[in-house]
Amino acid sequence: MFEHRDLPLISRRRFLRRVALSVGVALAVLACALGIGMVGYHSYEEMSWIDAYANAAMILSGMGPLTAMQSNGGKLFAGTYALFSGLTFITVVGVVLSPIVHRVLHRFHLEALASELDDSDD
Repeated sequence: MFEHRDLPLISRRRFLRRVALSVGVALAVLACALGIGMVGYHSYEEMSWIDAYANAAMILSGMGPLTAMQSNGGKLFAGTYALFSGLTFITVVGVVLSPIVHRVLHRFHLEALASELDDSDD
């Protein structure tokens, strides 16, 4: 997905397209994670879809559940979903930041390579 260090930087337009693709993938991952939470809360705690959405969104955002779980299955689901949500957050941040970090590191590498070439000319 990313260009090799020996290749020049891609154009700004291609870079922005790459960032937009990363954001799109991140949003798709979040939508799937939210759907998993909604189905779990709806199934285990028999919440309405709106309440299931609100609880899943709150857990996924790191805020915590709105409603206390009543069943043991619901409590197990909520704890597992909270762990899953933490990993999802880390994954989404990595997906969104990876093209930006790559471009910065690629630029540093090109600058270091250019200064090495300048030093070898002397």
